[in-house]
Amino acid sequence: MGFLLAANGLLVLYIAINLFKLYYGDDWGGLFEAITGYGLGGSSMALFGRVGGGIYTKAADVGADLVGKVERNIPEDDPRNPAVIADNVGDNVGDIAGMGSDLFGSYAESSCAALVVASISSFGINHELTPMLYPLIISSVGIIVCLITTLFATDFFEIKAVKEIEPSLKRQLIISTVLMTIGIGIVSWVALPSSFTIFNFGDQKAVKNWQLFLCVAVGLWAGLIIGFVTEYYTSNAYSPVQDVADSCRTGAATNVIFGLALGYKSCIIPIFAIAISIFVSFSFAAMYGIAVAALGMLSTIATGLAIDAYGPISDNAGGIAEMAGMSHRIRERTDALDAAGNTTAAIGKGFAIGSAALVSLALFGAFVSRAAISTVDVLTPKVFIGLLVGAMLPYWFSAMTMKSVGSAALKMVEEVRRQFNTIPGLMEGTAKPDYATCVKISTDASIKEMIPPGALVMLTPLIVGIFFGVETLSGVLAGSLVSGVQIAISASNTGGAWDNAKKYIEAGASEHARTLGPKGSEPHKAAVIGDTIGDPLKDTSGPSLNILIKLMAVESL
Repeated sequence: MGFLLAANGLLVLYIAINLFKLYYGDDWGGLFEAITGYGLGGSSMALFGRVGGGIYTKAADVGADLVGKVERNIPEDDPRNPAVIADNVGDNVGDIAGMGSDLFGSYAESSCAALVVASISSFGINHELTPMLYPLIISSVGIIVCLITTLFATDFFEIKAVKEIEPSLKRQLIISTVLMTIGIGIVSWVALPSSFTIFNFGDQKAVKNWQLFLCVAVGLWAGLIIGFVTEYYTSNAYSPVQDVADSCRTGAATNVIFGLALGYKSCIIPIFAIAISIFVSFSFAAMYGIAVAALGMLSTIATGLAIDAYGPISDNAGGIAEMAGMSHRIRERTDALDAAGNTTAAIGKGFAIGSAALVSLALFGAFVSRAAISTVDVLTPKVFIGLLVGAMLPYWFSAMTMKSVGSAALKMVEEVRRQFNTIPGLMEGTAKPDYATCVKISTDASIKEMIPPGALVMLTPLIVGIFFGVETLSGVLAGSLVSGVQIAISASNTGGAWDNAKKYIEAGASEHARTLGPKGSEPHKAAVIGDTIGDPLKDTSGPSLNILIKLMAVESL
């Protein structure tokens, strides 16, 4: 999946550039402005994948958990549960399709933002093709690097024990980042002239090739840092999640309070990482620097997506094992894979959010460059009201997605209860439940409930830009970027921590976990409630905000 996405994204973009060249000829400014449509297409598709998929998967998940685990005390993925098929399909829809389209959107947009700025810099003015396509060259080196990295997990070091799974997946990230740094160095030295100029708000800024190398590298390493901080806050191997699990002793309320605090706290280091990479890349190469920093973060996308898709795949395998009534040992193995996959999925979400922030800023820069606004002054009332309204949009958007999940889950719970109460022999396992109705509820809900949040994202730039002008729109973009990133990080990590706190208690791997467990104890019930609240946070509201901040920026452009 990882390689398909990286390679397809690159191939189609390259073909598109060459086809458009037939029409535009030497007008490179117009050519690369037209190419930004590629990013818009990728992101609007991601809106459906992320928001629709998130609502689909969580309606099924929350519905299945509330009736199955809490009321009826049957295990997860039990075939007697009518919502179990919808839940397993949902893993695919939300985590695989959603994540893939989201990262592809970021990838397409950061390439487009870099190309737009480059087309009005010395590369574009002098028609130098190789340095002009520098963003695409970075991505292609990334594919080769990820191919080599994959061999480390499959061929050089084989995995023999359960406890080696997670370290080996994390090693993938580190190896790909180190190799990629070397790869970028070589490419910057070969493909770029030793000095050139980059468009910077109306004037040209002289830049050296090693400065551009540092821009890409700083984005790449910031991505790694964000990934590992996310992992520290959401993996049950470390103290933050263990504290949340411990707070379940006194019930669900303390669990919720601790989880929220953890999510807010987990914003600190990622925001500093993003801030430093913005500062470094902007001071070296203006807005072009930020665009290539975003590309740097996404250059190891093949590895990042592979370890991200790992979670849902092993989750589904576990579901199939449970439904087919296979032996206990198989379920234990898939659970071990799934626990590692959960953490790596959190790393993937961290990457997606961090890259979305940089991409959105790069698109914002491309928008300001093309709209010929030289400065965005916060003290003018036009811009300031834009900032305020923009900062409110992520909250409005989250309210819509959370409520959609809630109401869809409500329908699902009623349907599952109705089946348990009216189908004779369902609990005993002699009769089969009606899975299709539950799938239909999820499908209908996700398609219907996607329209209002989608309309909010698509219409805001149009309405603001037409009625209030570009200055106000630049305020709205800045505001939504600044507040959206915070909510996205905290929501994703809170949900991930609650999920893993519950898994920590269930697994009973340490002395501390055994004092809280086993399944069905009071602390475990509190943990399940936290996990259910966290589901829409970590899989619907949090990740969808990436789409909000990127899509508004690319549409403005």
